[in-house]
Amino acid sequence: MKVAGAHAVTTDQERLYALLQNPEVLARCMPGCDSLVRTGPDTYQMRMKLVMASISGLFDGTVRIEDQNPPDSFRLVVEGRGKIGFLKGDGLLRLIPNGGSTEVAYDGEVHAGGTIANVGQRLMDTTARMIIKRFFDKLSKEAAQ
Repeated sequence: MKVAGAHAVTTDQERLYALLQNPEVLARCMPGCDSLVRTGPDTYQMRMKLVMASISGLFDGTVRIEDQNPPDSFRLVVEGRGKIGFLKGDGLLRLIPNGGSTEVAYDGEVHAGGTIANVGQRLMDTTARMIIKRFFDKLSKEAAQ
């Protein structure tokens, strides 16, 4: 499934880039994230709970930050497995200054398998959009502090 869009965050580009590189901030902003622990340079072990319709489950996985071009862009790679299936996501995030705010444009792909993939493409698309919106809502609150 393809995911793309943009969200404006009221802060400057350099500060937003730093926030997006901070594992504590990422853990607070990622919906369902229980923990995000550094395991190497730009690599983190993740544990999160995902709820989609009547299906829910815990996922263990990794988050990697790649192709860094501070403060303009980086690639975020997320992989997780649990009893209800697996999720893999890969997306490029571009930070574009826009006056007193910064627009985060994202473009990527999400793949799912197992029980979670059986709920249907439409429900997965709706859930992905909801998770992305919640992430950016929380990130905007972090930036306002």
